[in-house]
Amino acid sequence: MYSNFMQHATEYVKQAVKEDEAGNYSKAFRLYMNALEYFKTHLKYEKNPKIKETITQKFVEYLRRAEEVKAILDSGGDGPNSNSNTAAAAQQKTKAKGGDGKGGEDPEQAKLRAGLDSVIIREKPNVKWSDVAGLENAKQALQEAVILPVKFPQFFTGKRRPWRAFLLYGPPGTGKSFLAKAVATEADSTFFSVSSSDLVSKWMGESEKLVSNLFQMARDNAPSIIFIDEIDSLCGQRGEGNESEASRRIKTELLVQMQGVGNDDQKVLVLAATNTPYALDQAIRRRFDKRIYIPLPDLKARQHMFKVHLGDTPHNLKESDFEYLAQKTEGFSGSDISVCVKDVLFEPVRKTRDAKFFRKRSNGMWVPCKPTKRGAVEITLQELDAQGLGSKILPPPIKRADFEKVLSRQKPTVSKADLEVQERFTKEFGEDG
Repeated sequence: MYSNFMQHATEYVKQAVKEDEAGNYSKAFRLYMNALEYFKTHLKYEKNPKIKETITQKFVEYLRRAEEVKAILDSGGDGPNSNSNTAAAAQQKTKAKGGDGKGGEDPEQAKLRAGLDSVIIREKPNVKWSDVAGLENAKQALQEAVILPVKFPQFFTGKRRPWRAFLLYGPPGTGKSFLAKAVATEADSTFFSVSSSDLVSKWMGESEKLVSNLFQMARDNAPSIIFIDEIDSLCGQRGEGNESEASRRIKTELLVQMQGVGNDDQKVLVLAATNTPYALDQAIRRRFDKRIYIPLPDLKARQHMFKVHLGDTPHNLKESDFEYLAQKTEGFSGSDISVCVKDVLFEPVRKTRDAKFFRKRSNGMWVPCKPTKRGAVEITLQELDAQGLGSKILPPPIKRADFEKVLSRQKPTVSKADLEVQERFTKEFGEDG
């Protein structure tokens, strides 16, 4: 049935090219758009992945030419009887855009690149590998892809090539973006951090140009890493009822660019994160040669997280207390633990604010205390401040009881149903981190 769609598409393309070469741009544009519709319909039903890939590449090629023809029309080049200088100028512009012209980068491309310039992370996020608790397999795989090829290029000879595309997936708050920050810090590469809003434009055809320019910028600045957070928002399943034309074109361009990165052996790594791996388009999923599950932190990882988040804040917790907290937070994500510690950090401040008794230490600093404590003075924070002693007030160190108080009111945010979905995906398509 759908072979007819392909025949129609091919016929329209032949006519479009003929009219295009004759300078009948209005006709050519309409014919290109008709051909694209038939290509799109055929892709919806085609099952063979190799054929789909070939058609997708043709689709992108003709889509680009259609946009170039549209640019000529917008410039006043409606056909052979139009102002020849205007049409020629527009054609020259499209040639420059395709890289055939001699005049360098055209203004439109320069504008797109300037817009993408903000996604380049120029300052290191200062997150080291040691700050990432657990996830040893994920860290090792990323080091193989990012650190080793730059530091030891002689390792990658013959058929040995570094990994080119990583998908990090797992429940929300497990540290996928945090791991990407560690990559940005540790790698001696240009780091592009991209969200869907950076690549989606309200202007027809501009979104896929942004994708194309992003990858070209990455190649120009190689070695480089493109990190796409929440990739599912850009690359959901094709053919869904709520899928827009713009969304389809972005996915098609991303597929073509990722295929190009892999085949051309450029020093570009694509790193993407998602909480909903099943929502990803199958073709996009296949482009990621490593799909790594970032699970909830285990006991040791949770223990390490409490220490990292507490940092050098004054506390009197022992190693046994950190072990106790790790046991109490089974099922918590890294984000949950971070929120818990943030809440705990304010407990001493709350105690100081509400205290009715303070005592003066030998170093001249005032700390809140119980009324039975030796040297306790009945006075409030406001009264001490009114006496000009505000800078001499210190909150007490954090205690285990502060954590117990916060944990009594905090619950984990990841449900068992969420975990089952992630684990099922890992069995089918992924690998443990």
